[in-house]
Amino acid sequence: MSLKTIQRDGSLLEVNSQEEALEIVRHSTSHLMALAVSELFPEVHFGIGPATSEGFYYDFQTPTRFTEEDLPKIEEKMRELKDRDLAYEPSIVDQDEALQLFQHQGEELKTELIRERDGQVLSCYKLGELVDFCTGPHVVSTSSLGTFKLLSIAGSYWRGNEEREQLQRIYGTAFLGDEELQDYLQKLEEARKRDHRRLGRELDLFSIQDSVAPGLIFWHPKGARLRTIIEEFLRCELEMRGYQFVYTPHIAKSDLWKISGHYEYFRENMYIVPVDDQEYVLKPMNCPGHILIYKSDKRSYRELPVRIAEFGTVYRYEKSGTLHGTLRARGFTQDDAHIFCRPDQVLDEVVQTLDLAEHVLESFGFTGYHVTLSVWDPAKVQDYAGTPEAWDNAEAVLIQALNSKGWKYERREGEAAFYGPKIDVSLIDALGRSWQLSTFQFDFSLPERFKVTYVGSDSKDHFVVMIHRALLGSLERFVGILTEHYAGAFPIWLAPVQVVIIPISDKHHGYAAQVESELSERGTPKIRVEVDLRNEKVGYKIRNAQLQKIPYMVIVGDREVGDHTVAVRNRFEGDQGAMRVDEFIDLIQDFVDKKATKP
Repeated sequence: MSLKTIQRDGSLLEVNSQEEALEIVRHSTSHLMALAVSELFPEVHFGIGPATSEGFYYDFQTPTRFTEEDLPKIEEKMRELKDRDLAYEPSIVDQDEALQLFQHQGEELKTELIRERDGQVLSCYKLGELVDFCTGPHVVSTSSLGTFKLLSIAGSYWRGNEEREQLQRIYGTAFLGDEELQDYLQKLEEARKRDHRRLGRELDLFSIQDSVAPGLIFWHPKGARLRTIIEEFLRCELEMRGYQFVYTPHIAKSDLWKISGHYEYFRENMYIVPVDDQEYVLKPMNCPGHILIYKSDKRSYRELPVRIAEFGTVYRYEKSGTLHGTLRARGFTQDDAHIFCRPDQVLDEVVQTLDLAEHVLESFGFTGYHVTLSVWDPAKVQDYAGTPEAWDNAEAVLIQALNSKGWKYERREGEAAFYGPKIDVSLIDALGRSWQLSTFQFDFSLPERFKVTYVGSDSKDHFVVMIHRALLGSLERFVGILTEHYAGAFPIWLAPVQVVIIPISDKHHGYAAQVESELSERGTPKIRVEVDLRNEKVGYKIRNAQLQKIPYMVIVGDREVGDHTVAVRNRFEGDQGAMRVDEFIDLIQDFVDKKATKP
């Protein structure tokens, strides 16, 4: 498709990229929404209104709060304005003209932005009575806009600063065609149904107690069981591959974080507390602790590689507006590891970590993923730690490892952290959403800062090659992703409760207890089983088990007692008929062994 757009200098440009056209349409639609809001609520003042990867938003400063009931009114006004075929009229002005214009309108937030562009030539776009400080480009007129939908209202702060003006943000989305919009809205509705915060509450997995600990997770028994299953699986996989597990303190003197550089570059995200007239920090990272463990002894080249792993809980200050259940929290546990090796070992180590990541993702039922390679910008050598030779060698190793796997990847020039290049693996979930997960990161900075070395065959000290490696990112975030991917209906091997036993009446309680004992004693690992002894009808108990998304229900009554069997139901297919208890145990065990996603 092609889209005619108007540039800041008034020239017309034909856009043929679908992605670029969609971004321009969304940005133009945000201006249309701002005009509609200004006509319905004349007292509003304006923040910013950019396009996003999902649509657009606009921030408003207003004495009255918007409500969900306002959204249809604003949307109707937008359609009315669109039908007028209003033009997007660009103009180029100098800073003084722009300041005079927006000060006259009382737009203090806009004038703040303009003052920061000292001496620059600026551009504005006029749409109806709305004049917005904006670089564009935009569609020529509102008739070129696609189809749109307003989605939600949220609070925000000017420039993301909680000490600045509180604003109201209206989110919306826009597409070039109605079919794409309806498809997006359908996926959005499905995402709401799968929201991990709602399912976490309904399935009794976890809670967040905002009144006492905002951004921190309280794991309930079932959620703790799920987390433990994940930890035990990873621990087994890592120990088989030569990783050694450690524990490091949750708090340390600020001196440690000054050496690592976090105190200088990451301080605003750290919790700093006084202890005995000294400054301590709740650890935001695990790497300095792992380095200290490595350095606790002199290391020979024969001992390398040393692979140190930890389920390490870290604490980082996140602004309240960015918190999002377990997906964005202030305290979380990373499945963290650091590999200390010689240069000649690096390729094998990277390939092995990629193999491990692939195995772990597939074990949890994820088969689609997107890979990126972030590298440095050679034109800005001064912005990076390490030598150009080290960067080139590290990049070559990562590319060789990716090629050996046959993985396609997106190369991102200039997006590496200052301390080294990295590979990121993002999984694709059941709704087609991408979640950045596994990371493999070179670090040229910390070995030098902490003087992390080994004694080589020449009896001299050499700096180690240090690789940061995380597979799941954090356990909290991964459980949130996993919950949404499976809509809470976890695979049998992960389900906190795998089987619920439902006796038909009180006289069958004894046999139910016998079956529970056989199930929990014979499985490897032990089958996670509960008995529902409530004084409720069988149909009610079955429906409750379905709502709790328990994979298997077994009903026991007179016939089952007499035949030493169980009547089996699963949540996917319903009634499975009668089975001997040992036969049922073998069925469960087979699904667990295969890491099957469903029967």
